[in-house]
Amino acid sequence: MPESTLTVFEKDSFNAEKYVKELVQDCVGGPELQQTKAKIQSHSDTVSSTLKKHVYENYMQFIETAKEISHLESEMYQLSHILIEQRNLLSTLRDESMLDDQKYIIEDQSVDPNVNEEQQNKKAIQLIKESLLGYKGNLDDKVFIYEGGLIELDTNDYRPICRIHLFLFNDVLVLAKVKHDKKLEFLTEYDTKKIAVINIKDLDGVNKNAINVITSDGARIFQCVNSASKLEWIDKFEVAIKFHQLKHKKGPAPQPPTSLKFDKQKSVDSDMLSPSASASVSIIVEKQAPDWLASAPEEIQAEIAQRHFEDSLTLVQKCEEHLARDSSFANAAEIGEKIKTLKTTLSSVLMQELSSSQSRSLQAALRSSRRPLKLLVEMGKAREACGILLRVCSTAIRTSQRQARRNNLAVSELFFCDVAQVSSEFLRAFSSKASCTSALIVWCNLELQYFASQLIKHYLTKDTQLEMVAKVVEGVREPCSKLTDIGLDLSYHMEGLLRNTLEQLLEEAKYRLVDSIGRTEDVWQPYNLQTKTNLRAVLKEFEGVGVDMQPLVTGDTWINLTQTTVNFCRHFLATAESCAHLAKYDSLKTDAELLLKELFLAQHAIKPHAAMNVDLNFVAKNKTYMSEVLLPIAIARFEKISDKKPDLLAELQLQLRGPPKPKPRSVYKTDVL
Repeated sequence: MPESTLTVFEKDSFNAEKYVKELVQDCVGGPELQQTKAKIQSHSDTVSSTLKKHVYENYMQFIETAKEISHLESEMYQLSHILIEQRNLLSTLRDESMLDDQKYIIEDQSVDPNVNEEQQNKKAIQLIKESLLGYKGNLDDKVFIYEGGLIELDTNDYRPICRIHLFLFNDVLVLAKVKHDKKLEFLTEYDTKKIAVINIKDLDGVNKNAINVITSDGARIFQCVNSASKLEWIDKFEVAIKFHQLKHKKGPAPQPPTSLKFDKQKSVDSDMLSPSASASVSIIVEKQAPDWLASAPEEIQAEIAQRHFEDSLTLVQKCEEHLARDSSFANAAEIGEKIKTLKTTLSSVLMQELSSSQSRSLQAALRSSRRPLKLLVEMGKAREACGILLRVCSTAIRTSQRQARRNNLAVSELFFCDVAQVSSEFLRAFSSKASCTSALIVWCNLELQYFASQLIKHYLTKDTQLEMVAKVVEGVREPCSKLTDIGLDLSYHMEGLLRNTLEQLLEEAKYRLVDSIGRTEDVWQPYNLQTKTNLRAVLKEFEGVGVDMQPLVTGDTWINLTQTTVNFCRHFLATAESCAHLAKYDSLKTDAELLLKELFLAQHAIKPHAAMNVDLNFVAKNKTYMSEVLLPIAIARFEKISDKKPDLLAELQLQLRGPPKPKPRSVYKTDVL
């Protein structure tokens, strides 16, 4: 017979058919085959049990890790919030001091206004070259337009990065970093043909007097000293851009205004107006673009500045279609590059428009996001747009959750309602982009983890009463299950996130409740309610939970049970109801039943003190009532609420009934104690 150990199954060359044939050949008769089969089944069960154990251990470690990460995320979020406030305060103070200290390189020098413009331009360029550390470029053939100091901001959160000094020429933009000793260190330069400038709307507490310069390296945001300086920079950039755009047309090129702070205007080099230049221009413009296409870049830029995004996108698409059909004219490549740059600018502006709704409520953010989302999807920027939208929604949801906790509102219903709104809006906006659905699923899981961590932190803490735990869990389960209407099933994931905490709370409640049994000494006498009103109130209370105590009433105000038994019945039924709500989660059913079983047995095992003179039949009556009336009612309520049969409680009920009673005997004998 071949090997029967586990090693034979672990070999790479293991063949099931060959193994079975060898078994049949080596085993004599059916009994040996049955024994071999039993051994193989035993190995299978062992492997399956080990695998389940390892899977369970890995799952528990994953839950523990997720819980620790969630707590760490919460603490990091609070710390980040504090640091952001401190950073903003320090940045404001620093910016005020830096902006007050801005100087112009050219203004600081004594320039004679009587000198002609060409000499002024040369002198300005010489001063700039002397002030720039590490610059190796050539500025001699440039026309100086404007210069000044600004603050560069982070494109994501508008955080100040460093001081920047800009030098704007007719065809180049030079960037220099302001060092601590106020010297200028050259950073980079950009061709003005490939830049665009967007006026950023001022937002309180976020940014003020900022402009967005779209370069070949991406968007760079700069903050000006004041609104007047901001407008001045925008005008100068327009001069530089138009200077380059119109220099190839017939006639004189536009003259840039002086940046040397004189009243008279600067003239362009006379070489631009020479007959030879005019002749060359006439050759270039023999086949120019249509008028509407030549002026399209300026119109698109104006539409973007006026926030007419739909019109600007329509014009961009029209230009792209025309260039795709006919690009034989001389300046087709130049116009195409401008259209491409402006399309990038439009995309950047729409992204900023989408991000600007971050400080609003969720409903307002979703409403304001529809317009930029539609355009971004049409432009093919769906992946970036969905990421920004989900970040905005996360901020809005977490803000509303904090407000709901402060106002003692139903946080669970609010959270899942918000998730449903975000999911519906997301699916509507990206219905044609199936690839974006994965981003929504990942976002839902992350938000669910954060929500579970906050729920545990604020509502499921240690020593929380079992009734409150059941109320919180039930408040989570119902709205979570409703998400299946829109195709989201998060119930299983939610159960996994709460499972470990709920198991600990059930364990703590079990020790606490069982330990409280027997703390109050029972006199083992019928319960006197003192008045008929009190008696009617108790009877009505128990009738509401399905217990009829009317047959136990004796006299005017007596119940033929001890006060301890009556109180335990009330408490046990309430605990059974709470455990039943928790037992709706399959993973908690056994723990919930175990709590009820041990609580019942602890009360059922109480005996009167040996020195007490009590009626043993009355003691037996209390125990019988608990096992034959209270326990079946609790089992029925548990099964009705949880929709699961309580196996442990059913076994306990059978144990308490004992073996079948013998036939009646003529001699009375009691076996109660």
